Amino acid sequence: MRGFRLIETRRARALRTNATPAELRLRARLRNRRLGGHKFVRQEAIGPYFADFVCREAKLILEIDGETHSTEEERARDAARTAYLEARGYHVARFLNADVYTGLDGVVETVLALLKDRRRRSELTQPLTPALSPQAGRGGRLAGRGGRLAGRGS
Repeated sequence: MRGFRLIETRRARALRTNATPAELRLRARLRNRRLGGHKFVRQEAIGPYFADFVCREAKLILEIDGETHSTEEERARDAARTAYLEARGYHVARFLNADVYTGLDGVVETVLALLKDRRRRSELTQPLTPALSPQAGRGGRLAGRGGRLAGRGS
C-alpha cells in the first residue's frame, strides 16, 4: 500500500520525526495499546489531511493544537478539516499543547471517556448477529426460521 501513497508516507514520516514536545508527551501514554488496549497511530493520512493520532477501530482522531490555531483563518481551516473528517465517520477531539503539559491525566481521562462513548455508540448501531442453532456444533450452520437448519430443505 505504501508504494501507492509514497508522498503521503514520506510526509507522515517527516511529521513523526518532527513531532512537537506535546505530541511526544501524549504519545508516551498512547503507545503500545497502553490506553485501554486501544491502538493509536501517529500522523495518519486521511484524505488531504494528516491526523496527529488516530484510533482506527473507534474512528477517533486526537489533534494537539499549538499557538498556530488561534487566528480566525486558522480556526476556519480547522472547522473545514473537522467537517471533512466527521463526514467520513470520525470524531475529532482537539486539545491544546497547554492541556497536555499541565493536565495530561485529564486529557487521558477524556480520551478514555471518548473511546468508551464511541464503543457504546458502535455497539448500538451494529446489526444483531443470528443465534447459532443447538446443532451448530454439527456442521456449524445457523438456525433459520422455525429452528430448521439452513440448507436442509426441511
